[in-house]
Amino acid sequence: MRLILTLAQLFLSVILLQLSSGGLGPLDALSGLAEGFSRQQIGLLGSAHFLGFFLGCWWAPRLMGSVGHARAFTAFVVFGVIGLLMHMLIVSPLPWALMRVLSGLCIAGSYTVIEGWLMVRVTKETRGRTTGIYRVADMGASLMSQLLIGFLTPATYASYTILALVCCAAILPLTLTTAVQPTMSEAPRLRPVIAWRTSPLAAVAVIVAALSAATFRMIGPVYGQAVGLEPRQIAWFLALFILGGALAQIPVGWLADRFDRRRVLVGISVAAILSCIASSLTGGGSAMAAQINAFFFGIATFPVYSVAAAHAHDFVSDDERAELSAALLFYYAAGAIFAPYIAAWLITGFGPSALFVMVAAGHLALLLFSFSRIRVGRTPRKRTAYIWAPRTSFLVGRLTRRAREREKS
Repeated sequence: MRLILTLAQLFLSVILLQLSSGGLGPLDALSGLAEGFSRQQIGLLGSAHFLGFFLGCWWAPRLMGSVGHARAFTAFVVFGVIGLLMHMLIVSPLPWALMRVLSGLCIAGSYTVIEGWLMVRVTKETRGRTTGIYRVADMGASLMSQLLIGFLTPATYASYTILALVCCAAILPLTLTTAVQPTMSEAPRLRPVIAWRTSPLAAVAVIVAALSAATFRMIGPVYGQAVGLEPRQIAWFLALFILGGALAQIPVGWLADRFDRRRVLVGISVAAILSCIASSLTGGGSAMAAQINAFFFGIATFPVYSVAAAHAHDFVSDDERAELSAALLFYYAAGAIFAPYIAAWLITGFGPSALFVMVAAGHLALLLFSFSRIRVGRTPRKRTAYIWAPRTSFLVGRLTRRAREREKS
């Protein structure tokens, strides 16, 4: 309990960051629509966010090594605040895309600092409890951030200022802590080939995860408006997606720890395709139907990344886990950079149901590839535990490594 209390400031920073950054994506989508942006331009905003996210993951460990954790954290939060406050000063798609690069840089860099701090402070005995609280704080704040959209007026300076103030507040808990800053260990190298060499299925699966989750979170408001949802209904639409994904972690984790994870991915893909069909057929019928579909869509698609990561970790040694996590996040970020723009283009050309057609096509490809890997792929001698893997920084592999080691032994 004493350790948890000493880390409470870090968790509070996580909550404030997620409230700010999690609310920005849907607010930008609704504000862009209100300002007359095209759907492709709004998709570009989502892609720009993940470009900044990738750059932040790559740069943050190096900046921490140069200036320390607290100063690096402050710098990344400042990037985010600048991006937020500039929105209503320059109302144009391309400048907004550059501002979203700053927001992606902020969230990835800040989370890297926090996860690096946690990684050093916790021990083998406390790692499980600490990471559990970390996940609850992150997911709970993510859920609440979507509900903010029901109260923030799109395309107003006040709305962006509120998010900027929350982002600023995230600096205080971490920078005012009396705890000694940890020393920076060597940053994991980014070698994307290690994921493909270890498990081609996992590499493909995390790209499909980006096609599902990243696209829905960035383009979901565009879909919601296209089917006639009001801003408050869109807020619940996005929140129920995240809630479904959070609730799915326990049963999917149980299945992934007891059955062949490739077959679990097959089952997830089938569920995702069925969910996409239901959303395409009934999503525009009523607000209630759209929100129920979003909940089940979250259940069917959210666990893909964690199952893929667990499957890949079955085949590597302990000293390779951090690099593998970084490589998987690279594939996820690559998919997330392109997917929102493509989804927005499809919605413009073929209607709102095209979003779910695109996701269903991705899961169909994953389904077929999973079958091919079941036929030719190898089976691990030892299995690691299923661990919910937040897609936040390249350091998350080290944060969860000892939990995997403990379960494996």
